Amino acid sequence: MAKTTQNHTQVVSGWAALDSSGKITPYIFNRRENGVNDVTIKILYCGICHTDLHYAKNDWGITMYPVVPGHEITGIVVEVGSNVTNFKTGDKAGVGCMSASCLDCEFCKNSEENYCDKVQFTYNGVFWDGSITYGGYSKMLVADYRFVVAIPENLPMDRAAPLLCAGVTVFCPMKDNNLINSTSKKIGVIGLGGLGHLAIKFAKAFGHHVTVISTSLSKENEAKSKLGADDFIVSSNTHQMQSRQKTLDFILDTVSANHSLGPYLELLKVKGTFVIVGAPDKPLGLPSFPLIFGKRTVKGSMIGSIKETQEMIDICGKYNIMCDIEIVTPDRINEAYERIEKNDIKYRFVIDIAGQSSKL
Repeated sequence: MAKTTQNHTQVVSGWAALDSSGKITPYIFNRRENGVNDVTIKILYCGICHTDLHYAKNDWGITMYPVVPGHEITGIVVEVGSNVTNFKTGDKAGVGCMSASCLDCEFCKNSEENYCDKVQFTYNGVFWDGSITYGGYSKMLVADYRFVVAIPENLPMDRAAPLLCAGVTVFCPMKDNNLINSTSKKIGVIGLGGLGHLAIKFAKAFGHHVTVISTSLSKENEAKSKLGADDFIVSSNTHQMQSRQKTLDFILDTVSANHSLGPYLELLKVKGTFVIVGAPDKPLGLPSFPLIFGKRTVKGSMIGSIKETQEMIDICGKYNIMCDIEIVTPDRINEAYERIEKNDIKYRFVIDIAGQSSKL
């Protein structure tokens, strides 16, 4: 498998992990020339997702080194191909988790390409030409226009970047469960991190009552005062958990630590829905009785299609929904990784690739 092909003539500066130590270092590589269906983007910002750490350290055993992480990318269009009609030079644009799919299966034809068996990711994937994909920890990106979204003018580019992964990850379950156009539902959000804080913002924008469920009492003030949550449950407090049984219509589980679903399922009303977007590395405990006696549904969700990502980012523009971030420079990526592993971030790191410091 070739890392590049003959038309990869553009020399790009970036940052990569070269081995399973996961250490990110400066890296020079080549990208393809802008093709007829391509958009070339000068990258301004790139969010750091926990997935980046997993790939950098080969935690899942699938990393192709060197790996240039980054799938929360915002920047400015500097070149468009002859077949591209929806972008022009100077546009604000974003690229999320996907770089390619088969374009022909039932999922691709139904704007669900994130579930295509041949979907390829923005980094550590294999593009149509056989080259390995490199992500947003770099100065520029060439992307097929079908996998690029337009960023609303009113959204700052740094705070918009994590929406392209974290934002769409929590948005799609709400859309799938008719929570965008309905109001006054009672929604539970398990976990108050990068995903959880955005879930609260979306749910409140859509007019719902939000209960945050966390292991940490210290997060209650943040959840209520800053993010607007209506209620807060400490999951280890038996009295609080029992007193809220059968009160929630919908629960979004954003936690990636190992945990049993049983106690949380009891919080759902009869016919309530529980959606998993966190990815623990061990099987979840799923007792049958809370499902059977409550006619409850448990399902998962993975990011979103490009159509859904565009819908999500447009809604963020409408409601002024942005990620709470901390900006880091490229030379501090390794420090950011260490802090992420310690959960020392509210709520997402964003790399200032171009030294813009939120000018856009």
